[in-house]
Amino acid sequence: MACPVFLTAAEEKEETVKMFDLPTAVQTTIKDKAGKKEIVKIEKKTEEGKTVYEAVVNKKGKQWAIEVDASGKFLKKYEESKEKEKGEKY
Repeated sequence: MACPVFLTAAEEKEETVKMFDLPTAVQTTIKDKAGKKEIVKIEKKTEEGKTVYEAVVNKKGKQWAIEVDASGKFLKKYEESKEKEKGEKY
């Protein structure tokens, strides 16, 4: 008898990576969107079977996330306040 398998958002893969490990197009987009702001960390995630890169930058005392897909396409930018409330440290 087979049992169905259900995946949840909590089972998505996530790992910290270095800028030089990213595809060139991803590096270019992150650097362009971050400008002169400090990049605190970069994570490689798998969301719904797709690779997404998230760069966290400091901007005027707040931390913002920049999301880019594996081809270098900019996806979104948002404030990381919810992550900080959960206790994550950068």
